[in-house]
Amino acid sequence: MNTKTISNPIILISTIYKSLTKAEQKVADFVIADTQETVYSSVTDLAEKSGVGETTVIRFCRKLGYRGYQEFKLAIAQNLADPDEQVHGKIEENDNIETILKKITSQNVQTLESTLQLLESQKLDKAVEAIMSANKLYFFGVGSSGLTAFDGKYRFMRLGYHVEQSSDSHIMAMNAALVSKNDVVFGISTSGSTKDVVDAIAIAKENNAFIICITNHAKSPITQYADVILLAASKETPLQGGAFASKIAQLHLLDVLTTIIVLKQKEKTFQSIEKTAKAVLDKMY
Repeated sequence: MNTKTISNPIILISTIYKSLTKAEQKVADFVIADTQETVYSSVTDLAEKSGVGETTVIRFCRKLGYRGYQEFKLAIAQNLADPDEQVHGKIEENDNIETILKKITSQNVQTLESTLQLLESQKLDKAVEAIMSANKLYFFGVGSSGLTAFDGKYRFMRLGYHVEQSSDSHIMAMNAALVSKNDVVFGISTSGSTKDVVDAIAIAKENNAFIICITNHAKSPITQYADVILLAASKETPLQGGAFASKIAQLHLLDVLTTIIVLKQKEKTFQSIEKTAKAVLDKMY
């Protein structure tokens, strides 16, 4: 039987449940019992909630005919609700423009407030100290998180730091291979499971760089390499990849870091800001 001919993953699970190992059945039991939570879980989250290892979750997904956990989670999301609800959350089809504006604004404000609640001053202090003493900063991220990585490069470059940014898997890997214990590497991944970024961060960790991870999932593959984890509080399904709520939370964290550093290194940062501002004066009317 070609399992992928069955479009609903929950129905699919029931058809092969008896052929699963006991460990895989634990994963199946959790998915069936809490499908909504599964959509918002990283592979590490689901493994822990099911009481199994990450490799068991991957094997479970592949037995269902999916290439991996992300493809399985996407299928779950597609069958969880109608397309409008999947993409727009609680926004209704009949909402007028004013109502949509208020709902989206409310959602983004809530994301920032939730991110604030997750921030720990000790973690921020540790990250700031590492950054201020760093020889060089590296920002790794792909897709939407790659845009955040580029913004990180721009912000810190204006403060006078030597910064590299990459969204290419090969360049990330090569940069990671060249870092040292005096460098700080930012791994930015909403899911915490983006393989290219996780692989590069693993290489950087082997080379003793200080790792700062910006992610939505405290327990995800990327965080096992982190010296500091900064959590962006925004849930998104696979159908919402690159959601603005996630982006605004990531940018908020960068804003917090750079503001603290400006206050701690006023003379250095103000001089750099002035120099960079003057450098582009003739680029504007």
